[in-house]
Amino acid sequence: MFNALRGRHAARAVALALALGLGVTGAAQAKNPMVGGAPMYANKTIVENAVNSKDHTTLVAAVKAAGLVDTLSGPGPFTVFAPTNAAFAKLPPGTVESLVQPQNKPTLTKILTYHVVPGVYTAKDLMALVKQGGGQGQLTTVEGEPLAVAVQGKKVLITDVKGNTATVTIPNVMQSNGVIHVINAVLTP
Repeated sequence: MFNALRGRHAARAVALALALGLGVTGAAQAKNPMVGGAPMYANKTIVENAVNSKDHTTLVAAVKAAGLVDTLSGPGPFTVFAPTNAAFAKLPPGTVESLVQPQNKPTLTKILTYHVVPGVYTAKDLMALVKQGGGQGQLTTVEGEPLAVAVQGKKVLITDVKGNTATVTIPNVMQSNGVIHVINAVLTP
């Protein structure tokens, strides 16, 4: 099933999931937590919720440009590490504008699917993974490369293969097809 997610559908799932990203602090499993000023409903899909978050407009635009809307609207389940608009703004000037161009769709898809993991991993599951790993856990993304997971105090940290680390700022935003963790940085494979 995971191999079937790769490619076009995986990229769509990643982009949409990113649009809804959540973190570990604050809203842990709150009923209809607020993300980007909008309530996130557990009976809606990642995409249905993400489009309402004012903090994830860049992610949503990227998911659309990558053609991942149908995938992230599908049954999943997916765990999405969703960077905020502020996270995308940390990238070098012109990066986002370039990535959403049709000729860069393969690169955009690779980046977005790197933020999506098959299955549902709540903050509690991520912390347990870290404990089982003796201080660090690892997840394999839909894109195919790993993400490292660590815990610092009550914060969950996600590190990409290049050594860049994102903090989960809003965790456990439950969706009908998975869970979103909002993060404060864009991860790159």
